[in-house]
Amino acid sequence: MLPLGVVFLTSFAPPGSTPDLLTRSGWTLVNYQQAWQRANFLLAFANSTLVALAVTGIQIVTSALAGYALARLKFRGRQALLLVVLATLVIPFQLLVIPIFLVLKWGHLINTYGALILPTAVNGFGIFLLRQYFQTIPIELEEAAAIDGANRLQILWRVMLPLSRPALVTLFLFTFIGEWNDLFKPLVFTTRPELRTVQLALAEFQEQFTNNWSLMMAAVAIATLPVILIFLIGQKQFIQGIATTGIKN
Repeated sequence: MLPLGVVFLTSFAPPGSTPDLLTRSGWTLVNYQQAWQRANFLLAFANSTLVALAVTGIQIVTSALAGYALARLKFRGRQALLLVVLATLVIPFQLLVIPIFLVLKWGHLINTYGALILPTAVNGFGIFLLRQYFQTIPIELEEAAAIDGANRLQILWRVMLPLSRPALVTLFLFTFIGEWNDLFKPLVFTTRPELRTVQLALAEFQEQFTNNWSLMMAAVAIATLPVILIFLIGQKQFIQGIATTGIKN
């Protein structure tokens, strides 16, 4: 927390002055106003929010469907498929950037929102997380729903997902924060200024104002605040999803 505290305290120092972290003399909000305008954070926030929400929503849907299939459905090759999903977790995204770029170029998706959303729309971590959580839910609940006439999708929607809220919130937080902080995809797959995300805008801002620490720290604080607020809102469910078994009676 100490480096984060230094960031926020430095952001209130007068522009061009040496930050005084021990006193409040001369503190000002002008750095935030200038950083917001000079970095054009309004457009960057809109792009990052759109991309993060789209990727998070698609990942939750695909992870729920695949996780439920691997947890409950009996079919040949299920364990092998699970191993393939787990194997994707050890492959860095950077190693796949060239084939992904070629696929996006073939689909005419370079310099579009699709280039920022589709490469991470499915994630092995989310599939494995929900698969593990689904296995902790008593199968008797599904059998009771099946007796009442529910099909597989109805059981998933009305029984499994409501009981898996901590795991879903955990996946939402991991995915949203990861996409919000991602610099690699917008840097490689886009060149249009109107597609700039928060992290790309922040990187360009830092190159322009390297010596103005108070202004740069204000920009960092602006880019950091949304994910801090989202984590604080969902921290209870996040901790429950990580620390508990998820068994429901």
